[in-house]
Amino acid sequence: MKWRSVLSKAAALLVIAAAACQPAATPAPTAPAQVQAPTPTAPAQVQAPTPTPPPVRLSGEIKVDGSSTVYPITEAVAEEFQKANPDVKVVVGISGTGGGFKKFCNGETDISNASRPILQAEMENCAKNGIEYIELPVAYDALSVVVNPQNDWVACMTVAELKKIWEPDAQGKITRWNQVRPEWPDAPLNLYGAGTDSGTFDYFTEAIVGKAKSSRGDYTASEDDNVLVQGVANDRYALGYFGLAYYFENQDKLKAVAIDNGKGCVLPSEETVRNGTYQPLSRPLFIYVSRKAADRPEVEAFVRFYLEKGPALVKQVGYVPLPDAVYQLALKRFEARKVGTLFKGEPPVGLSIEDLLKAEQ
Repeated sequence: MKWRSVLSKAAALLVIAAAACQPAATPAPTAPAQVQAPTPTAPAQVQAPTPTPPPVRLSGEIKVDGSSTVYPITEAVAEEFQKANPDVKVVVGISGTGGGFKKFCNGETDISNASRPILQAEMENCAKNGIEYIELPVAYDALSVVVNPQNDWVACMTVAELKKIWEPDAQGKITRWNQVRPEWPDAPLNLYGAGTDSGTFDYFTEAIVGKAKSSRGDYTASEDDNVLVQGVANDRYALGYFGLAYYFENQDKLKAVAIDNGKGCVLPSEETVRNGTYQPLSRPLFIYVSRKAADRPEVEAFVRFYLEKGPALVKQVGYVPLPDAVYQLALKRFEARKVGTLFKGEPPVGLSIEDLLKAEQ
C-alpha cells in the first residue's frame, strides 16, 4: 500500500513535468483593421457678393425766389448742381427779399433768397400758414454806393451825407449835388436804389437812415439790380446803391464811392468786407429753406451742395465767402432741421453771423 501511494505521487509529478515542457500555443493571426477611406467633402459654396445698388437718381423741381442780391449765388449753385443732377430742375426767380418771403410764406416756393433776416411781419405770415423755415447764412455782401464814371467830383461820402440825401425829409428838397456839398456842381442829383420789396432797401435804410424802410420816394427804384446798373451807367449825374457783386461785374461802367463812417474813407472790397472796416454797409446773405421741403431728397441734396460747394462759387460771382467754420455750423443747423431765426425781426447792422451761430450750439 505504501508503494502504491509512492507510485501515484511519482506519476502525478511526471504529468506536471510533461505539461511544463510543451511549447506555448501561437495565437491565431488577427486580421488588420480596415482603414476607413475619408468621405470626400463637397467644396464650400462661395456666396456671391451683394451687388452695390446704383446711386439714387434725383429728380423733381426746386422753386427758389427772392433777393436779386443773392440771385447770382443761387443761380451759380443751381447750374453746377444740375450738371451733376440733370433730372432736377432748379427754378430761380427775382422778386426781391420781401416779395420772395411773401411767396415762401404762402407755400409757393421751397427756398427763399434773402439779403436780410426775416422780418417780424413775415414771421407771423409764415406761422399763420404753417410754414416752418431753416435759416442759413451763405455769404457776406456789401452795399456799394456808385456814381457814373464821368463824375469827377465825388470820391468819398460820409454816412451823414448819405442820410441827408436819402432820409424821407429830403424828398423834393435835396435835388442837386451842391446841396450836399457846396463845392460840388449845381447839377441835378438823380437817384437810383432798391425797390421797397428788396432786402437791400431794408438794410440800406436801417444802416444809413437809422430805420428800416424809412426813405424818400422820389427816386428810380427796382428790385432788379441790373436795372439800377444801367440807370447809373447812362446818367452822369446819377447816384445809386446795390449789391457789391453788381459793381464788381460792371466796374467798366461804374465808379464806387468810398464811405467814411468816422474812421476815414473806405472803398468796398473783399478785404474790407471780411475785416469789418467797410461799415455800416457790410451784411450777411441768407437762404431760407422750407422745413417740409427739406425732407425731399432733391431739396436736401441741393442745400447740402449749396453749403459744401457754394463758398467757391460765392467768390466767383463777386461776393465774400463766410469762414469755413460758419458753413460747417450752418450745415449742422440744416442737418438738425433747426427751425426759426437767430434774429429779432430786424435787419442786423454790425452783427457777427459766426458769433450768433456759435451761441446757439
